Amino acid sequence: MLRGRSLSVTSLSGLPHWEVEELPVEDVLLFEVAWEVTNKVGGIYTVIQTKAKATADEWGDNYFLIGPYFEHNMKTQVEQCEPPNDTIRRAMETMSQHGCQVHFGRWLIEGSPYVVLFDVGYSACNLDRWKGDLWEACRIGIPHHDQEANDMLIFGSLTAWFLKEVTDHVNEKHVIAHFHEWQAGTGLILSRAQKLPLATIFTTHATLLGRYLCAANMDFYNHLDKFNIDKEAGERQIYHRYCMERASVHCAHVFTTVSEITAIEAEHMLKRKPDVVTPNGLNVKKFSAVHEFQNLHAMYKARIQDFVRGHFYGHLDFDLEKTLFLFIAGRYEFSNKGADIFLESLSRLNFLLRMHKSDVTVVVFFIMPAKTNNFNVETLKGQAVRKQLWDTAHALKEKFGKKLYDALLRGEVPDMNSILDRDDLTIMKRAIFSTQRHSLPPVTTHNMIDDSSDPILSTIRRIGLFNSRTDRVKVILHPEFLSSTSPLLPMDYEEFVRGCHLGVFPSYYEPWGYTPAECTVMGIPSVTTNLSGFGCFMQEHVADPAAYGIYIVDRRFRSPDDSCNQLTKFLYGFCKQSRRQRIIQRNRTERLSDLLDWRYLARYYQHARHLTLSRAFPEKFHMEPTSPPTTEGFKYPRPSSVPPSPSGSQVSSPHSSDVENDDEEDRYDEEVEAERDRVNIKSPFSLGPVPHGKKKLHGEYKN
Repeated sequence: MLRGRSLSVTSLSGLPHWEVEELPVEDVLLFEVAWEVTNKVGGIYTVIQTKAKATADEWGDNYFLIGPYFEHNMKTQVEQCEPPNDTIRRAMETMSQHGCQVHFGRWLIEGSPYVVLFDVGYSACNLDRWKGDLWEACRIGIPHHDQEANDMLIFGSLTAWFLKEVTDHVNEKHVIAHFHEWQAGTGLILSRAQKLPLATIFTTHATLLGRYLCAANMDFYNHLDKFNIDKEAGERQIYHRYCMERASVHCAHVFTTVSEITAIEAEHMLKRKPDVVTPNGLNVKKFSAVHEFQNLHAMYKARIQDFVRGHFYGHLDFDLEKTLFLFIAGRYEFSNKGADIFLESLSRLNFLLRMHKSDVTVVVFFIMPAKTNNFNVETLKGQAVRKQLWDTAHALKEKFGKKLYDALLRGEVPDMNSILDRDDLTIMKRAIFSTQRHSLPPVTTHNMIDDSSDPILSTIRRIGLFNSRTDRVKVILHPEFLSSTSPLLPMDYEEFVRGCHLGVFPSYYEPWGYTPAECTVMGIPSVTTNLSGFGCFMQEHVADPAAYGIYIVDRRFRSPDDSCNQLTKFLYGFCKQSRRQRIIQRNRTERLSDLLDWRYLARYYQHARHLTLSRAFPEKFHMEPTSPPTTEGFKYPRPSSVPPSPSGSQVSSPHSSDVENDDEEDRYDEEVEAERDRVNIKSPFSLGPVPHGKKKLHGEYKN
């Protein structure tokens, strides 16, 4: 039996609920295997990196991450050290004696977990032999030309070898091996084929075939039960990869996925229903700015305004104080990430704002990396013109101030004509002439390599959003990731997000969705969909998500045109909010960060580990199912103050962002709402107390 205190765990997916006793972590070694350990490729890197502290706090020196060795990553992210126990050291020595290169150290992230890194290239000479082992184990063959799959086979074979050496000398301890995605799955398949005495978990963060099918613009979710899976995988020449993924799923003692929507997808694509849904979290402490997040928004918004001043020089005929900054960011997957529906809704939003003669301007940034030659010359020129104007104004201010100061010391009211002489007027006129331009502000900041066929630029041409003076919606494509060292927009991603007003992520395929989650913990409202894991999670936990700044577009049960209209309605409603309403909404949004804290969500991984031990070693570990606990009072309530839903509670036409509503001020009490939300966060997670030594969550402080 498991020893320790009782722990009640609630599965988000409505799957079985269990009453278990606390795992004796001192008697178990936990290994997490992923291609993205110390190796940033996509979202799995964020999952593992942010979860590391919560897991390391629980497991201590019995927690290890396994990943690939890359020299640059090793030098910049890993501090080499000796293994903490003889079992790991002996396994590494045995593999080294047989011609493998194995590296060990601490990953220099929060929590400083131990990492075991295998040099895949150094062991490539064994590829043919290991292909034979895989064929003998599960009859899966890997084509010679698929370099990525070959690398994954080498990595998986090294992982299985290492785990065999560990289990051979682990003495009385048990071993849990948790594999992430198909890239690590080969290690799971070979471990089970060798009947190693370990408990296994496999987590899919997105199905391989699902991503391909959605990218092909198919009506994926309404035809899940109609696809010929083998045929679809074969036509896309990924059948061997699909077989590796499916075999991993069925070999694992416990199969988990990151969201409800991906659980449905996995059941149809991979033919196994997930045992546990393990939502992705964030290290909220990293993002939490306690009482300063509103001030940070104002500070970083001013830096974005500076960029906009330069980018739109000569056409800056709109009020920056009444300008809203929206953005979409992520991999350049035009349809999967929802850039197609977003652009179409922007065209409709532009029409609405112009028709109602709104004084609100919307500037939209597309932060999606693509192939470019370099910065656009016109864009660089705009920032140079802005800086030159700033320097000119600053010089005149100094000269003006000195003359004014001297006049006041003499007890005189200065004559403006004597303070500004002819030379000063000439300088100002030249500065004004320098801002004249005969072309429209560019819609992209870089020279695109494939300009004519680029999906975003092609759509911009079709809908006619060219940043003209009459457009109330302006578009800027920034086709590379943000960096504080950029000469154009010198801001890190986190700074940029804090400076924007709204993140828009109307994804069609998004198993979880870290971008809206990051917006949430930074107090920035966002748009997501009911086809993203994040959107489903918020629908389940918040009674009125829009009141908390989470706008959820229905892309599952509506036609594309209806979904586009709904998104347009959300954006138009957001534009109609007053400045105070946006501040109130940001306060509410930031309080939802408690829902995304790994200190709570890591408990679902804990549940999966309990379950896999009970299945792998039923004679020693046992779990009894219990009746599900009640979920009444589970959701964040709809706030009593306005606006409950900005798209439906405002006047019919936009008004100035600095218009205030006295009734709203009377009805809104920030401290009362914050205290109520702080209490409500506790009920969904009947998982025992937060580990000792933790600081208060941001939501536990009153704003």
